[in-house]
Amino acid sequence: MDNKKKAVTQDKLVALCKSRGFIFPGSEIYGGFANTWDFGPVGVELKNNIKRSWWKRFVQESPDTYGIDAAILMNPRVWEASGHVASFGDPKMDCKNCKQRFRADTLIEAHSKGKVAAEAMTNEEMEKYIEEHDVKCPHCGVRNWTPIRKFNPMFVTSRGTLESDADKVYLRPETCQGEYVNFLNVQRTARAKVPFAIAQIGKSFRNEITPGNFLFRTVEFEQMELQRFCKESDSMDIYSEYKEKALKYIEDLGLKKENLRFHDHDKLAHYAKAACDIQFLFPMGWQELNGIHHRGTWDLSRHQEYSGKAMTYIDPFTGEKFIPNVIEYSIGADRLTFALMCEAYEEETLANGETRVVMHFHPAIAPYKVGILPLQKQQSEKAKEVYAKLSKKFMCDYDEAGSIGKRYRRQDEIGTPFCVTVDFDTLNDDTVTVRDRDSMEQIRLKIDELAAYIEKSLEF
Repeated sequence: MDNKKKAVTQDKLVALCKSRGFIFPGSEIYGGFANTWDFGPVGVELKNNIKRSWWKRFVQESPDTYGIDAAILMNPRVWEASGHVASFGDPKMDCKNCKQRFRADTLIEAHSKGKVAAEAMTNEEMEKYIEEHDVKCPHCGVRNWTPIRKFNPMFVTSRGTLESDADKVYLRPETCQGEYVNFLNVQRTARAKVPFAIAQIGKSFRNEITPGNFLFRTVEFEQMELQRFCKESDSMDIYSEYKEKALKYIEDLGLKKENLRFHDHDKLAHYAKAACDIQFLFPMGWQELNGIHHRGTWDLSRHQEYSGKAMTYIDPFTGEKFIPNVIEYSIGADRLTFALMCEAYEEETLANGETRVVMHFHPAIAPYKVGILPLQKQQSEKAKEVYAKLSKKFMCDYDEAGSIGKRYRRQDEIGTPFCVTVDFDTLNDDTVTVRDRDSMEQIRLKIDELAAYIEKSLEF
């Protein structure tokens, strides 16, 4: 095999996603709906497996981390306390020529291919950069911008039968506030001792203009995150610990070291002591994949102030009473799915000159663990028995349409690590052919040995 890997492009990935049932444009039969995507039969399995892997690593295997699922709609005072109502916003610029709106920081980062950290710039500095570097509108190619304005991207809705300011509520722009407002509930019911963490996976919503980079930034997205509550004296060590834990997790999933890097924030929020992103080399350049933030006591202190409820912890050993510091670790499930698809994609030139597309997912996150393929129609009944047996343990795909070669290629393209072929010999000796996705090597196994053989590969 001549193993030549070609760099994936976003267009190729989007085409594969649509053709193989990973991801479809949202509301496609109505012409789509900007920056929304629907996960198809294959994609939903991939994304669910990624979420399960994160939960296993950071909740199931951590005795002092507790999961919750907080409500999306919260008391509006939550967002006043968090600062989102008064000061949350993105730097927007309008193109006077085509009337399209863009984030100024995104324009700069795209123009510089990720080399310039626009987050550290003031509005004036961003406007100056755009002028000096002749940053043109990506839509029409003209540089004719309005000044930067602040735009609050929270979605606003109303609760009740009448619309009024009193009924105004927000779709949450982040999930972390659910962990903060449940700090006392979790600490009490779990009898948790500092340091401990609260984790959740859930949807957030931001009404922001995106550059159209597929799953990278969308108006609704799913976050996997945890908040670790700790003493100030331990906080920097825990911050460093989670930087390494976050990096190891995504490396274990299959992201290569050379495509990852730490990026410390040049400009910190007034309450933060440290902040760092892990960036991945996406097709459009280096971009944030996840964040680790030292938030100090800001969040619990603000909720104490606005709710009137003491957000304090009493050390059971020393009697010390204090508001814990918070270390936040957050990663987007959609963005991580995008990154893992970019890393997994390969166009492989074979010895016979043919090209196969293969998605090299870690078996733990592969949408289907095994494809069951009867060689001919005569073996369909036996193949369905094998499917029924294995599907009690794993997600399996059953396919009997087309040549065996084409069916192998389809399983390669959706990242199935093993294909089990039921043939004439199976009917006589209960053995099947097991084909490995990556090496394409084949072995013969008894049907009763299949489950144990597959399970070995799923360790994560």
